[in-house]
Amino acid sequence: MCDYSLHAVASRPAKVGDKLMTTKFANTLTRGFSAINEPCVAVCVVPGTEIAFDENVACEHFLDFLGNWRPSKRLLGTVARFRQINQGCQNVHHDALEFPNGQIALLTRLLEGQHATVLQLPAFPDALKEAAEPAHASTAEDSFIT
Repeated sequence: MCDYSLHAVASRPAKVGDKLMTTKFANTLTRGFSAINEPCVAVCVVPGTEIAFDENVACEHFLDFLGNWRPSKRLLGTVARFRQINQGCQNVHHDALEFPNGQIALLTRLLEGQHATVLQLPAFPDALKEAAEPAHASTAEDSFIT
């Protein structure tokens, strides 16, 4: 529940009311959440956690590494639920946000500097159940943003 902090980044669990910021962690290629007042510490979120962003969420297109040839994609909505996807695949990012419109975005694709607040943590048994369930995404081309 904290893909990006497993190796070289200090981390702590999320708490209700935490003010978060999307961050690219030093010496990594990975983005995730940090507390606004602790930019070097990853904030780990459990599946089912609800997060509200200050503005519509922006994430990069999966081909942005080719030189920003395509503008960033704006997702519809400011509220999302944290979940993990592709758990059967090793060596890939699993942390993602699912939006009410069904779009799913990998956490590592969110643009840096976006602010959010942890609204609600899941009840422990429900978090374990959701972590075991595969993410559902519609078949529309833009429903999953890698």
